[in-house]
Amino acid sequence: MTAVIDADPAPFALDPARSALVVIDMQRDFLEPGGFGESLGNDVSLLASAIGPCGAVLAGARAAGMMVIHTREGHRADLSDAPPAKVERGPPGQRIGDPGPMGRILIRGEAGHDIIDALAPLPGEPVIDKPGKGAFYATELEPMLRHRGIEALFVAGVTTEVCVHTTVREANDRGFRCLVIADACASYFPEFHAMALRMISAQGGIFGWVSDSARVAAALHQEGKAA
Repeated sequence: MTAVIDADPAPFALDPARSALVVIDMQRDFLEPGGFGESLGNDVSLLASAIGPCGAVLAGARAAGMMVIHTREGHRADLSDAPPAKVERGPPGQRIGDPGPMGRILIRGEAGHDIIDALAPLPGEPVIDKPGKGAFYATELEPMLRHRGIEALFVAGVTTEVCVHTTVREANDRGFRCLVIADACASYFPEFHAMALRMISAQGGIFGWVSDSARVAAALHQEGKAA
């Protein structure tokens, strides 16, 4: 370990060679008007606060040579990987697979499924397409991390209490240390965001650690200079 980041409930040791940044579901369907998030009645502007912090941490991770992974939640065009219990939520016309302003809602390959331009993956950065909330379920994420010798995950994205939280819980059960970057995450419900972060670091870090983009980016840029 070559650096330490101030975090709650305790400092978090950083080794860029054994760490990965996972940016979860920063997709147009969730962050932009007309997408799936808005179809559920949410104020999508509440997620915009995470874009700048995500960008800062992405720049730091890239400078430090850290593995960067992006995820997108979405389904096959025939919905064969989408459980009826998930598809049938919400009113008809505003469900997964229904036509929307950015193409069929949460369908892979449609404009709304893509990651927002401000956080677009660079060539060579893996993009994990996931059918569920967690990034480990029905994906190749775990073998990718194991093959690279990754033991720590820096986690950002949306929404804090759903896909971020589910991924952190999955990672914790698999033995990965997780540092959640509080201001690089967001929720349609600010109170859920705050409580989700408290749940992660409670009881000595029952699911992981929590820090912020300024401290994480500073540590990563310092590692980049030293490399």
